[in-house]
Amino acid sequence: MNAHVTSRLSMSPPLHRPLSLPADRVAGLIRARWWALALLLAATLGTPALLDAALPLTPMLLILATVALWNGSLFWQARQGHSSDATSCLLQLCVDLLAFAGLLHFSGGATNPLVSMLLLPVVLSALLLSRRAVAALATLAILLYSLLMVSFVPLPVADPQRAAMLHLTGMWLTFVVSAAMLAWFVMRTTDAMRRRDAELALAREQTLRNERVLALGALAAGAAHELGSPLATLAVLAGELERAAAPDSDNAADLKLMREQIAYCKRIITRLTEDAGQQRSEGAESMRCDTWLEGLHAAWRSLRGHSDSTFTLLASGESPPPVIVVEPTLGQSVVSLLDNALRAGGPVDLALDWDADHLTIEIRDSGPGFAADVLQRAGRQTFGEHAEGRGIGLLLVTASVERLGGRLELDNPWTGGARVRVLLPLARVGLHG
Repeated sequence: MNAHVTSRLSMSPPLHRPLSLPADRVAGLIRARWWALALLLAATLGTPALLDAALPLTPMLLILATVALWNGSLFWQARQGHSSDATSCLLQLCVDLLAFAGLLHFSGGATNPLVSMLLLPVVLSALLLSRRAVAALATLAILLYSLLMVSFVPLPVADPQRAAMLHLTGMWLTFVVSAAMLAWFVMRTTDAMRRRDAELALAREQTLRNERVLALGALAAGAAHELGSPLATLAVLAGELERAAAPDSDNAADLKLMREQIAYCKRIITRLTEDAGQQRSEGAESMRCDTWLEGLHAAWRSLRGHSDSTFTLLASGESPPPVIVVEPTLGQSVVSLLDNALRAGGPVDLALDWDADHLTIEIRDSGPGFAADVLQRAGRQTFGEHAEGRGIGLLLVTASVERLGGRLELDNPWTGGARVRVLLPLARVGLHG
């Protein structure tokens, strides 16, 4: 499993690690605090009229003003690009708890039906912080609730019946908010678990495929070493037979073609013996994508007896063709796809398209189309022995394309045949990628 996937699936950092939190989470916490301050201000100013009871507004408004100024400073720091670590986030939630407990102290303490709202910072901490931080915040919330049971300013309510009705209304509001927060928390947790499972499955699939590709690479290196001597012998024999044959005879033309094919095989073996893991260098060849693909198509046709195949520029005239750094593995992948299309049934159509972000290579054949199992499994695993092949070529093509940041798409268009599309990001394959 690669390090990127592992880091994304890791648990929350311990409390003593000052790792930065994502900026969107910090901004969301600040926005939530603004909304909470607005609701608490409305409740503080509206409660005396609803209950017909005087509240100590001066200390309560002072608490709200202090928290508002503090949240404003946090908002300004976030706009300046300052990051917040787990300790800073824990401190913010502790301040929220203390401020809300202070408001409750001046408005009935534990008898206030909104006292259960002390759970909200604890729920938020479970989404943002480590287990130790959540346990610390939960302990603080329990301690504050316990203190509010013995130390608070009672509300002098003249109408007990009206007070009871408002108390029940407050309990209903607390239940609604708690239910919404619980549902949101469970859904977020479930979504995170599903994403983690999907990423784990993808990582396992990529690991298995990479193991197959490495095994095929080792076999290819061994085969290249073993085939070198026989091909050299065949090249010598073909050359001698060509010199012995009459210049205008059919045998001379056939022997010339044989010698060219042997030379092509030797070039393939030479590439196989090179370092497969070598990254592209600054001196690598670069050219316009249309020139590169048209030349590749022409060379492929000449080695396949000028098979029935066409090359089309789909984006011709819309924008200039991008210049790309020519990757040998990309050219080998296109040749492999063209060979598969030719075996499926000609004529074969090769098309090139591009936009500001992507380069698209499309190959169509006139065969029966892809089978259902090929569409589901192609590029991820081999198929076993059957007449249509074992899927090794598509496995290698998929690995090469994904190494360049692209993807391989297979489908059966309604016009018939099969279609393969190679989508490549110009940020990776472009000259300045």
